[in-house]
Amino acid sequence: MKPYKFIISGGGTGGHIYPAIAIANELKLRYPDAKFLFVGAKDKMEMEKVPQAGFEIKGLWISGIQRKLTLKNLSFPFKLISSLWKANSIINKFKPNAVVGTGGFASGPTLMMANRKGIPTLVQEQNSYPGITNKLLSKKASKICVAYDNLERFFPSEKIVKTGNPVRQDLLSIHTKTEEAKTFFKLDEKKKTILVLGGSLGARRINQLIESQLEFFKNQEVQLIWQCGKLYVDEYKKYNDLENVQVHQFLNRMDLAYAAADVIISRAGASSVSELCIVGKPTIFIPSPNVAEDHQTKNAKSVADKHGAILLKESELDTFSIVFETLMKDKGKQENLSENINELALPNATNNIVNEIEKLIK
Repeated sequence: MKPYKFIISGGGTGGHIYPAIAIANELKLRYPDAKFLFVGAKDKMEMEKVPQAGFEIKGLWISGIQRKLTLKNLSFPFKLISSLWKANSIINKFKPNAVVGTGGFASGPTLMMANRKGIPTLVQEQNSYPGITNKLLSKKASKICVAYDNLERFFPSEKIVKTGNPVRQDLLSIHTKTEEAKTFFKLDEKKKTILVLGGSLGARRINQLIESQLEFFKNQEVQLIWQCGKLYVDEYKKYNDLENVQVHQFLNRMDLAYAAADVIISRAGASSVSELCIVGKPTIFIPSPNVAEDHQTKNAKSVADKHGAILLKESELDTFSIVFETLMKDKGKQENLSENINELALPNATNNIVNEIEKLIK
């Protein structure tokens, strides 16, 4: 029998790329002879991250439609036609047994052409509110793997399987790494540790908030691990000179950062939410309002509604110090948040998604 072949398409952000790589790695474990080809958008981060993970990738000339009227929108029809043409050519040449889409611009044309050819396709929707591409793809997709309840509003119910989002496997054992984490980050064992996460590029409003609260944090006698992001590190690295503050562009050992944290302040991208459910620490979500369909707020709300986290909108940041101090003084509230968010965890997501792919190819 010939080795299986898989095309995996997803990108634009780490939230689409890392699930795609996790799925490929699990398929490779089960089928060591399988062949893999990723399809991404030219000039996006997947063109760098996927080869680093050991997989080949082809790029399409595709981007999203800007929400404002811009000149870039005028080129969209040409980009779409070009991408459909190239995706068709890639599929004809590679001849995959199945095509998987994890979201991002390139997954639209790739799965669209696979659907037309009758090749089994699987859509992995990370968010509680899907984007327009996955809504369109769902009509012809063979299977749709989701991480949240109530997505029947957007997708055909008979195709939906609730699997969760793939997460880093090293997060499953963070409760055993507390001492290692404190040594790694050179932390004061007598002080509570606050972990601040704004995503790999960074979050301007979260960074501005933390900067404005540094004196407050000092008075609270806490220590900060502050991941400010690639775009902002030059602006904020000066605060490394302060006692009990460490500023990082990026955290390479996320498992240890989570293990060290007593309380976490974070954006609410789908991957972050899934990781934080597994981590099970008291969390304050500050979702980005500047994303499609305001999906981060919806992600955070789905956890907050089950008393698993505190949701603080950017428009409410003037209440941050009250919310934070109240949480730090209430041990019972911290324990309840931890228990409730942990109950939402789906740690076997990658396995469950690959199980669904196996059903499609057999």
